[in-house]
Amino acid sequence: MKRIFWMVQAAGFYCLTLVPALMPAATINRLGSILGILISRILPKRRAIVMENMDHALPYLKGHALWTTPDRDVRLLAEETFQNLGRNLVEICRLYHGQGDRLIDRIDLRGREHFEAARSKGKGMIVFSGHCGNWELMALSLSRIFGDGVVVVKPQKNPYFNRMVERMRMSYNSRVIYKKGALRGILGALKKGDSVGILADQAATSEDGVLIDVMGRKAWASTGPVLIAQRSGAALVPVFIHREGDRHVLTIYPEHPVSGDMSEEGIRKETQALSRYVEDFVVAHPTQWYWVHRRWKRAGEAIA
Repeated sequence: MKRIFWMVQAAGFYCLTLVPALMPAATINRLGSILGILISRILPKRRAIVMENMDHALPYLKGHALWTTPDRDVRLLAEETFQNLGRNLVEICRLYHGQGDRLIDRIDLRGREHFEAARSKGKGMIVFSGHCGNWELMALSLSRIFGDGVVVVKPQKNPYFNRMVERMRMSYNSRVIYKKGALRGILGALKKGDSVGILADQAATSEDGVLIDVMGRKAWASTGPVLIAQRSGAALVPVFIHREGDRHVLTIYPEHPVSGDMSEEGIRKETQALSRYVEDFVVAHPTQWYWVHRRWKRAGEAIA
């Protein structure tokens, strides 16, 4: 019975995603905005999480030297956040149905030289990022532009849906390593000189993370990117994508130098340094981060 349910669910998803894929490109931003607002109304608990997270973080973000966003009510910022998530969903539908090249061709790519410099070292590359902008488009764009890439992801519960998404990624030269037991696959890919994308901005556990400061509050952060870089010698390159009007800007930063300090404090400092890249992104584009996630769970209150 579960198998039949999964098949029907996957078929329904496929049919639903055809709608935005077949619509004129000029309408997708508007459609995505409407979809995002609808999602925020259907999922009031998620909207509440977004507003709660923003309420806690905004005083810290507004004190940041790079903050330039006009002062707005949290409700308006939350609504814009959902609009951006809706646009992401519509674009992912188009990616799945073979419309991705039109999106990728319009991307403003900045910092190509940093990617090339890191790749030329021959030890592979860890592409560090977060759930920022349209992160799925970012991963597929890098693979399409620079050749085969690998992304570390959680498998979907529905195996049919999982295969659909995996086929979509492979059509853009992007291979998948699933998170559970991923270390061996990651090290193998890096040894071959591949780039491996890791999104490491969500709450970790005490077993696989360290406590750092995230926007003024304690949060558990994954030590994975730092430990893998130290162990493999691979270059660690921060990459982010953000939306500007009807196009995307994909920015590749210079390689982040990782120290050889394997002590607990050394690893914490490096993990904190990586988190600052995400924090700077949120300061610059506060409605293009995944506020829906409970980033500060299990971590206690503010850092003094």
